[in-house]
Amino acid sequence: MIHLSNRINQLSESETLAMSRKSRELKAQGHDVINLSLGEPDFYTPDDIKKAAKIAIDENYTFYTPVNGYPELRKAISQKLKRDNNLDYSPEEIVTCTGAKQAIINALLCLVNPGDEVIIPTPYWVSYSQMVTIAEGKQVYIEAGIKNDFKITPAQLENAITPKTRLFMFSSPCNPTGSVYSKAELEGLARVFEKHPNVYILSDEIYELINFNKNHESIARFESLKDRVVLINGVSKGFAMTGWRLGYMASHIDIAKAVTKLQGQYTSATCSIAQKAAQKAMEILPEDTWVMLDKFRERRDLVLELMKDIPGMKTNIPQGAFYIFPDISSYFGKRNGEHIINDANDFCMYLLNNAFVALVPGDAFGAPNCIRFSYATSNELLIEAVKRIKSALSELN
Repeated sequence: MIHLSNRINQLSESETLAMSRKSRELKAQGHDVINLSLGEPDFYTPDDIKKAAKIAIDENYTFYTPVNGYPELRKAISQKLKRDNNLDYSPEEIVTCTGAKQAIINALLCLVNPGDEVIIPTPYWVSYSQMVTIAEGKQVYIEAGIKNDFKITPAQLENAITPKTRLFMFSSPCNPTGSVYSKAELEGLARVFEKHPNVYILSDEIYELINFNKNHESIARFESLKDRVVLINGVSKGFAMTGWRLGYMASHIDIAKAVTKLQGQYTSATCSIAQKAAQKAMEILPEDTWVMLDKFRERRDLVLELMKDIPGMKTNIPQGAFYIFPDISSYFGKRNGEHIINDANDFCMYLLNNAFVALVPGDAFGAPNCIRFSYATSNELLIEAVKRIKSALSELN
């Protein structure tokens, strides 16, 4: 018998990856599955970025790089943060990582001690909670329901903070809800954090460029908090570069040095070619990515309109990312023959097996009454997916 560590035994499999795996298994059996479980743009990486990578290969950028990334890449990120966000971070305050996911776990491992409390608004991105488990912290959840557009209030934040609170982590635009915090809403949260100087803030901004308001706001803009903010971003979503695995964080120099020390012991730097591609991405102006943004907005509107014909499915109107996060609790207790819908997991498995549409149950995001629907695919597939969902749900009673 193999005895694994308590650390891995306490960890759950990523639900988004699990649903994607199940959909691949059904496809291998010959079924026509529409996979709406993964958060991945269906666009190709822009040609200028691919060209930069090819040039880097030809110019032999194939050796180890500094752990925190090439200086010229970190300078390009610094310039991007100033140009697009009016944020002042020196290249020394920036660390590049193997995806934004690694940047987040790096920050947690450098800031959170065993037993420290980490506040997470729900719904949250699927890996936040599990990453806190890896760091041996304690999750403290704040529920942000659909009635509040899945956003928390300053009063809720104030009530959640205790002397043991070490970190607050959130995303805007949000995965899985698509909700976006406005400048005024962020300012309300900032006023609370100002009263609690020992609390750090991890701001996941990976969907910055998929913001239908075309005006991204960062909580790092408040000077009183800047030294305590760890800003997370990358190239996967806004530049359709998921497979390149390049994320970055910007933070106080002491945190950046700590993350560099940590990363140096378990992965070192991320791919040299991906770094040169990302350097080119940082030169691209936000408005030059709006073709993809406008397409996502069109798909959002299409799916929301189609969902109006499905009884009992409550939605908000997402202002960013490429997800819809409907409340489907009205279907709990319904059945089709032997299949009973007791929860969101049953709901998703029913649709996977009967409609061949892969979605993700909301339990994985801390919202057990909801499911995540990714519309990062073609209009034709979205129309067909909703048609199948509507038909399968109509057979429940």
